[in-house]
Amino acid sequence: MSSPLADRLRPEKIEDMVGQKHLLAEGMPLRNILNSGTLPNLIFYGPSGTGKTTLAKIIAKTTNRKLHKLNGTNASTADIKEIVSELDTLAAPNGILLYLDEIQYFNKKQQQSLLQYIENGAITLIASTTENPYFYIYSAVLSRSTVFEFKSVTAEDMLPAIDRGYKFLEDESGTLIEVPPEVKEHIAYAAGGDVRKALNFVELSVLSVAPKDGKRVITPESVISLTQKNTFRYDKKGDENYDVMSAFQKSMRGSDPNAALHYLARLLEAGDLPSATRRLMVCACEDVGLAYPMIIPIVKAAVDAALQVGLPEARIPLADAVVLVCTAPKSNSAYKGINAAMEDVQNGNYGRIPRTLQNKHFDGEDNPHKGQFYKYPHDYKNHYVSQQYLPDDIKNRKYYEFGDNKIEQAAKAYWDLVKGKI
Repeated sequence: MSSPLADRLRPEKIEDMVGQKHLLAEGMPLRNILNSGTLPNLIFYGPSGTGKTTLAKIIAKTTNRKLHKLNGTNASTADIKEIVSELDTLAAPNGILLYLDEIQYFNKKQQQSLLQYIENGAITLIASTTENPYFYIYSAVLSRSTVFEFKSVTAEDMLPAIDRGYKFLEDESGTLIEVPPEVKEHIAYAAGGDVRKALNFVELSVLSVAPKDGKRVITPESVISLTQKNTFRYDKKGDENYDVMSAFQKSMRGSDPNAALHYLARLLEAGDLPSATRRLMVCACEDVGLAYPMIIPIVKAAVDAALQVGLPEARIPLADAVVLVCTAPKSNSAYKGINAAMEDVQNGNYGRIPRTLQNKHFDGEDNPHKGQFYKYPHDYKNHYVSQQYLPDDIKNRKYYEFGDNKIEQAAKAYWDLVKGKI
């Protein structure tokens, strides 16, 4: 049984790869690193079929290093030990390049077992993942690696790979293959940014047509029947899946239930239930927030119901939640507040926690003013008493501003009265 076309046609040099121009075009960061002669540990992050494995193989070949490939779904610590055993032997005179696919499936202990070797340079790691590496990869591995994001390949960039695929099959079979331009364009859009999928469509389109008079004629009708479950993801401008997710959230934020339901339908038809539920939860918290606080548990309940029943019924509670988010009043006051607070913390703008708030009830002999002096708010009228909570260095910082919606303005009026501002 022959290997898939995508494997038989896998590029052997960077110039033959399609897409990823933001990384691999001349003068771009990753291309410069590969040209430098010094190879750091790398993490490739992005969807399937975008060239992560192909680039790792090209790197191994051009750096003259022995390539070991492991997959996080089935590899074990024993596999790593076996690779390590080759170090300093004739089997790997120039060191080992380890390509670890789907690293997110390696647990913390397995990832830690790599640290010693990637730190001293005995093993150069290229790891790939389709999940956000900052959530799924152990921080010590991340700190010793450079992350590069691979993006879905645009339809325009996909066309040269499709052309090569048909030419390769024509040469391989010795049979002329006639392909109208609209067929290639349709495959480019239907592949969803996945080069491997595009080449699978190419091969299927050839296999599904019997030769006649020494040639195969690929028709638009035959290709549409092969790709009908994929064409919905892309309009004529070649929107990518990430664009659909972005449009989904922005439509909810913009209070347009018709657009939001449309993009929800596209995500669900793609089977991308996790992205739909995640974006919906984020939008409820970020964009509705304190204007209608009860929307958060309501949307969470709808998401739980959707995940429990699964597709296709999941569309029903999700549609309820999406329309509710669209039609609810909006406020991003808490979102802006936490962003401002995070910026201060990340920039080192913080100080010692006030003595009144510390979790201790004694003082050293060197403290002339012994006592915590914390005032318990419930002992005072309206359960409030004025005292300093922020550190001295930023005691006047203001992160939260009341939104102009009914609920936050009611809270503002109450606290202005309690705090004596009115």
